[in-house]
Amino acid sequence: MLDSTNLKNYFFYFATFVVIIAGIKMAGEVVVILFLAIFISSIFSTLLNVLQKKGIARIFSYFFILLIISIISFLLVYVINISLNDFILNLPEYEEKFRTIVLNSIQFAQDSGFEIDKQKILNALSFASFFGFSTNIIGIIGTFLSKFLLVIIGVAFILAESKSFQTKLKIIFRYDAKKLERFNLFSYNIQRYFVVKSFTSFLTGFIIAIVLSFFGVDYPILWGVIAMLFNFIPVIGSIIASIPAILLALMSLDLSATIWVAILYIIINISISNILEPKLMGKELGLSPLVIFFSLIFWGYILGIVGMFLAVPITMTLKIAFDSNINTHWIGILMSDLSRKRERNKELN
Repeated sequence: MLDSTNLKNYFFYFATFVVIIAGIKMAGEVVVILFLAIFISSIFSTLLNVLQKKGIARIFSYFFILLIISIISFLLVYVINISLNDFILNLPEYEEKFRTIVLNSIQFAQDSGFEIDKQKILNALSFASFFGFSTNIIGIIGTFLSKFLLVIIGVAFILAESKSFQTKLKIIFRYDAKKLERFNLFSYNIQRYFVVKSFTSFLTGFIIAIVLSFFGVDYPILWGVIAMLFNFIPVIGSIIASIPAILLALMSLDLSATIWVAILYIIINISISNILEPKLMGKELGLSPLVIFFSLIFWGYILGIVGMFLAVPITMTLKIAFDSNINTHWIGILMSDLSRKRERNKELN
């Protein structure tokens, strides 16, 4: 049985956790910007170190990276803004095409001997809200990118402080080399996760944009960008990102081509997320599917839609932090996908 002291400690930790989470939820707008800045700077700090190792002066490397971030952000905002405006202008035409497809399908079913209430189906579909779903997805991305000016400023300051931060760590842990080693391992694993996830997300979006261009689906670059960003949301992200593109394919292509687009979406996402990504990421970094599911719900509730984008990175950060400390290693094991670890052990043996 637990003694009274341990029980009091557990209640204290739980109360502290609730207070911290409540504070994060209240300061959600600021926390989102902070988290985005930290995660993006983790990705580009790797590039900063590579450039310095190549003999490029730190100041030039620093401004070169800021230029890259600014260009990427500008291009994303530009593509989404142009595509969104064009999509909204053409929305009535798409609605009419989709209505025609539904009516033809109902007529075919009736001719085949099925009794169908046409009006009830048309009312249930609610075309305005149905297509509004696609608009909402793009609107979410637009809101997400609207914070990028503050995020870029945050990234600039974090990268500028990165060198002095290493010096501060050495001073803090000067009497405990093991703690410094654990923190460096923690930082390395976090950077590896973000670099690999960013690479696989970009690869997903790039391939999907090429596939959609090949089939002649409207706005292939836009749907590629959305596929790239929603790839950070596990399980449901790729499904949500595929809906608008498949709907447009259904309206502009024949049924067989649309089926091929849907199949290729599935193949691309499964190949990259389930095959390539684990090989690059390292199986020891795998999260339990149950943990991923609840992290989506939890961080989505705390930080909104951006919280769903950041759910896995935040949870992965916590897991790596727990793994890096002997006292909390058991929590990291609870969060792990042990099936992947067993596969890794078999490979080693």
